[in-house]
Amino acid sequence: MSQTTLNVLCADLPAPPLFWKDADGYRHGYESDVARALAARLGRQAQFVYRNWADFYPMLEAGDGDILLCGQGISDYRKTLADFTEPYAVFDEAVMVLRGSPVKSPADLRGKKVGAIANSLNMALAETFDGCIRVPFSGESDDVLGDMVQALRDGRIDALVDDDVALVPLAEEADLTIGFSVATRNRWGIAVRKGNPAWLDQVDSALAALKADGELQRIWKKWMTSLPYPF
Repeated sequence: MSQTTLNVLCADLPAPPLFWKDADGYRHGYESDVARALAARLGRQAQFVYRNWADFYPMLEAGDGDILLCGQGISDYRKTLADFTEPYAVFDEAVMVLRGSPVKSPADLRGKKVGAIANSLNMALAETFDGCIRVPFSGESDDVLGDMVQALRDGRIDALVDDDVALVPLAEEADLTIGFSVATRNRWGIAVRKGNPAWLDQVDSALAALKADGELQRIWKKWMTSLPYPF
């Protein structure tokens, strides 16, 4: 492991306000700035390592990244794949539909096709919607969120589930809207390779310092002014 660089596994796709790249390749957004601030506390420079969503945990295990910081809600399943820090974000979930859809509640999804990322907390929520037909997206492409939105537009699914922070910007598009939200309070954590408690403690301590001195709150308010800071 480099002592000067923090290799951050993440996805190379636009998901504002969490992350996206400009024309010059600079990575913006909440998670991007959290990664840079975390690296600075660890005495390093952040280096973003882009991988497809489905490859995150195999690549973390293989040592391609020192941490995985990319929309990972902490779940029992994911804790079998990696160790997690305390949360750096907490979000609710939402169901996106085409504008004009009658879907306003879970009951309206009976018999409907509902997309979500496979083995995610979003899929776990979809599994609570009685009578819906769940459609898992594997995340093997470069843009799994884009894939789900396109499937919605094409009529291959009737709704999709994701965290509200990712869907609120999309709902500004003319043909998309949020049918309803669910207050799940998903805790997002930074994943590290299993079996290295000393490194997990270092990353957790750096994150705790960002919370303690107000830096994490400053980053949150910079990018997500409409969402209350959760810590």
